[in-house]
Amino acid sequence: MSCERMKRIVWIVFWLGFFFTAPAQDAPPGSTENTAREKIKAARIGFITQRLNLTTEQAEKFWPVYNEFMQKRLDLRNQYKESEKTTTQNNPDPKQQQALVDLGLKLKQDQINLEKEYSDKLKSVITPQQILNLHQAERDFRTTIIQMLNNRRLQQQRSETIRERNMRLRERKN
Repeated sequence: MSCERMKRIVWIVFWLGFFFTAPAQDAPPGSTENTAREKIKAARIGFITQRLNLTTEQAEKFWPVYNEFMQKRLDLRNQYKESEKTTTQNNPDPKQQQALVDLGLKLKQDQINLEKEYSDKLKSVITPQQILNLHQAERDFRTTIIQMLNNRRLQQQRSETIRERNMRLRERKN
């Protein structure tokens, strides 16, 4: 394995390790979610920057455009979720259900248009190859986070099982 590849792997592991082990700062109760989001955001920045091999100049131009795109994409998703809340399965009104279906299709088209628009904007900042790598890096990052969360959940379950087993053993001794 090349030295450069090894450096990249170590760097990615560092950021992902930071995501899961960084201590919470003196945040008020209830802000755990925001802290986790910030850690994920920092890990995503490191992961994508590394995978795209962004230069300093590219990164300075890329991240504002990318963050704007991600925010607009999130707004589209939230718009659907809000409409979905008003049309539940418990409400069998066919007109509302059809309106939700139509809205979903419209928002998918809006998302495609958004991707086209920002693809053009990104071409002025990064190469087409980097844009292709961006799509793969986003998928890889998502997969990596899901795997790490699943591993963390399994580890917590194992710890809980061991704790319970130890408690039963202590009860038997007494």
